[in-house]
Amino acid sequence: MKRVKEQVRALHRLEPANGDHLAALRVALSVAVPSLLLLVAGRTDLMIYAVFGALTGMYGRSEPHQLRLRHQGQGALVLLSGVAVGVALSINHIHSWWLVAVEATLAGVGSVYSDRVRLKPNGPFFGILALGACASVPAVVPWYVAMLIAAGSSAFSITIGFSGWVRHRAWERGAARQVPRLSAARRRELAIHAARYVLAVGAAGTVGVLSGTGHPHWAMAAAAVPLAGADLPSSVRRGVHRIVGTFLGLAVTAVVLLPEPWALTGLYPALQQPAHHAAVLALLVILLQFATELFMTRHYGLAMVWFTPVILLMTQLASPIEPQVLIAERAVETLVGALLGILVVVTVRRPGSRPRSTRAGLTDRFASLLRLPRRPGH
Repeated sequence: MKRVKEQVRALHRLEPANGDHLAALRVALSVAVPSLLLLVAGRTDLMIYAVFGALTGMYGRSEPHQLRLRHQGQGALVLLSGVAVGVALSINHIHSWWLVAVEATLAGVGSVYSDRVRLKPNGPFFGILALGACASVPAVVPWYVAMLIAAGSSAFSITIGFSGWVRHRAWERGAARQVPRLSAARRRELAIHAARYVLAVGAAGTVGVLSGTGHPHWAMAAAAVPLAGADLPSSVRRGVHRIVGTFLGLAVTAVVLLPEPWALTGLYPALQQPAHHAAVLALLVILLQFATELFMTRHYGLAMVWFTPVILLMTQLASPIEPQVLIAERAVETLVGALLGILVVVTVRRPGSRPRSTRAGLTDRFASLLRLPRRPGH
């Protein structure tokens, strides 16, 4: 009961600040510059590619500059791979079951890679999110234009992350990221964890397709969230944060996209003009991404309150649909995906997730209950 109370308290605990405003400013600037350029050019429908490229700035936030440079390069590979595959699927009009198969496979491959290089944020989540989002919107420009936007935005983000070196010259000789040796046990652990991603993402995508909603990739992305936890309690907590944070974020999205709140302010007639509407949504994406990064390491649920409208506003700019449908589908897909992700982390445990002392203690209890002597070495 004591451990349960501790986990409940942890659900709403805000971790101490650690220079979060600086990291948030870097990411917001990385998103703002390419987004504003597209706004000036009248192509806010292409912001989705720029924003996913700019998310490169989320990696290596507290590392020395040369380590951040390498870490963000590794993060860029995950993000740009997701964008490239998503654009290819969109151009070829590949959806439904093929999308599920491709995204589940990339989740497994991305899991092995991100675990191998120790990416922070953990796991392939942002890569598969980029894949699904880019696959779900029509490709209105040639593939190379979309990739140039994403790659240029990513390169700008890396430049912003490294620019502090010019002022501080904080280059540490011999600095290296700690990556475990790839032993046989480590390979097995990576393989099992990757299989968990394939299972969770594939199951969520299957339910999403069978349900007939238009965005099964949201369920697949939500299913990947719990698997990024370091242990079972943190995994379940991330899943709960994902659900609660998304639902609160949908309320924020409703205020932005639905006409009724704006009608009360008298601004609705002006916002009905497409250019004004797109400009407001583009500026909100920039502001909300700053808020997302501000809380990303302190409280995942709060971060999702702001990141949910970022994703939905980008989707709406790229391929508008009825806001009520967009919000309802996001709620259903997130709930289904997160619950399936929690189910996978509970039923398929990572190797080494339970300490040896705990296993020994359980063995002792079972032995005493059965009145059997404990075998030597166990």
